[in-house]
Amino acid sequence: MGLFYNVFIAAFSSIGAFLFGYDSGIIASVLTMRHFINHFGNDPSIQGAVVSTFNGGCFFGAAGAGWANDKFGRKRTIQLGCLWALWGCAMQAGASNIATLIVGRVVAGIAIGILSMTVPLYNTEIAPPKIRGFLVGLTQQLIGIGFIVANWVGYGSQFIDGDTSWRLPLGLQLAPAGLLFIGIQFLPYSPRWLLEVGRDEEARQVVYKLHGADSPETKEAAEREYLEMFETIKAENLVRSRNIRDLWASPAMVKRTLVGCGVQIFCQFTGINIINYFGPQMWHSLGIVGGKELLVQGIYGAVGPIANLFFIIFILDRVGRKKPLMFGAASFVATFSILAAILATNPAPPDGVTPAPGSVNQAAQRAGIAIIFLTSIIFSLSFGPVSWVLASEVFPTSTRSIGTSVATCSNWAFNTMLSQVSPIGINNSGWKFYLIFVVLNFVDLIIITLFFPETKGKTLEEMNEVFGDQIDSGRVLERHGVQTPGMDDHGSDEKLP
Repeated sequence: MGLFYNVFIAAFSSIGAFLFGYDSGIIASVLTMRHFINHFGNDPSIQGAVVSTFNGGCFFGAAGAGWANDKFGRKRTIQLGCLWALWGCAMQAGASNIATLIVGRVVAGIAIGILSMTVPLYNTEIAPPKIRGFLVGLTQQLIGIGFIVANWVGYGSQFIDGDTSWRLPLGLQLAPAGLLFIGIQFLPYSPRWLLEVGRDEEARQVVYKLHGADSPETKEAAEREYLEMFETIKAENLVRSRNIRDLWASPAMVKRTLVGCGVQIFCQFTGINIINYFGPQMWHSLGIVGGKELLVQGIYGAVGPIANLFFIIFILDRVGRKKPLMFGAASFVATFSILAAILATNPAPPDGVTPAPGSVNQAAQRAGIAIIFLTSIIFSLSFGPVSWVLASEVFPTSTRSIGTSVATCSNWAFNTMLSQVSPIGINNSGWKFYLIFVVLNFVDLIIITLFFPETKGKTLEEMNEVFGDQIDSGRVLERHGVQTPGMDDHGSDEKLP
C-alpha cells in the first residue's frame, strides 16, 4: 500500500473538509436567491446572523472536539461530526421560518467545527514527514472543491422557480456527510492516538500498513518510525498532561500555542472569507449586476483550488511553511490596497439599480475582478493550505488535540466576528472597509518574519527540537520502568506502570 494508501486515507477523510467548503460557500448563493429573500427577507443583520451563527456553531464544535479526540480517537470524532452534519443539513433544508434556519445553521456549524479541527489532525498523524504538507494540504483542496460545487449548484438552482431553489442546495450536503460517516469506519485509527491509549501493537500494525512494509527495507523504516513514536509519546504521557493549562506551561509551549493560534487568526485577516461569504455583494459593488453575480462567483471559486493543488504537490514540502506565509501577507497588503483604490474611484450603483449602458468603467471593473481573483490565488499559495498544516503539527502528541482545538477555535472566533460585521461594514463604509485588511496583513507580515519557525521535513516527534523543549525519552522511560520494544519484539500492548 504505502504512498497510495496514505493519499487515499487523507483524500477520503478530507470529505469532511469538502463539507466545510460546501456549507460555508452555499450560503453566499442562497442569500441572493429571490425565493429565499421572499421567504426570509433581505435585512443585512439577518443575513449576517445566518452566516455568523454558523461560524459560532463551528467555534463550539471545534472547542468540544479536542476532548472528543482524546477520548474517542480521531476516527470516531469524525463520525460524530458527520452525525451533527446530517442533523443540521436536514434542518436547514426543511426550514419554514428564520428561527429553524438559524438553529440548523448552528447545528451544522458544530459539525463543521468538529470536522475542521479533526480532519487535518488525523491527516497530520498518518502522514509521512516528507509529504505531510501535501496530505494535510488536501484539507484546503477539498474546502476549495466544496466552494466550487456550492457556487455552481447555487448558480444553477437560482433558475428553479419556487422554494426548491434554496432548499435543494442546502439539502445536498446530506450525501457527503453520509458517505464519510460510513466510509471512515474502514480506515485505520491514528497510530499516535493508539499509542497514547496503550494499544501499542495495533499502532505498530497501522504504521507498517502506512509504510506498505512488504520488504525488509520498508519494514525497517516502519519499525524505526514506530520506535520513535513509541519513545516520544510514552515519555510525553509520563511528564505531560492533557490539561489546557499545558499550552502555556513553559516558554516553548507558549510559542507553540501562539504559532498555532496565530496562523489560524492571520488566515482570517487575509479577508478571503469576506469574498467567499459576501462575494455576490462585492461583485455588485464593481457594477456586475443582472444575475451575473453568481456566475462570476462560480468562476471565481474554481481559481483557488487549481492554485492550491499546484502548491501542495510541487511547492509546500520543498519551500516549507514560513516563506509562503510571508509571501501571502505581503501580497495581501498590495491587493487590498489596489481594491480599495478601485472602489474609491468607481462608486457602486445603489442596491437594486442596474447601471445605464456605458456608465460603468469597464477597465476599473475588470481590474477589480482581476484583483479579487488574484487574492484567491495568493491565498491558495500561502495561508490556505499552510494554516491547516502548521496548526496541527506544532503541538506535542499529549496536547495536540487540545492545542489544535484552541487554534481552530481562534480561527472560528475571528471568522464569526468578521462575518457579522462585514456586510454592515461594506454597506456603510464602502471601500474604506478594505483598508482594515491592509493594516492587518502588514502586522501579520512582521510577526511571521520575526517569530515563526520552519517545520518542513520534521517528524511530529522532532518538533520538540524545533521549539526547544525536547524530552530525553530514553531516560524518562528508564526511570519509570517502561521497556522500549526492540526490532524483533512484537509482543502485545505495553501498559504504563
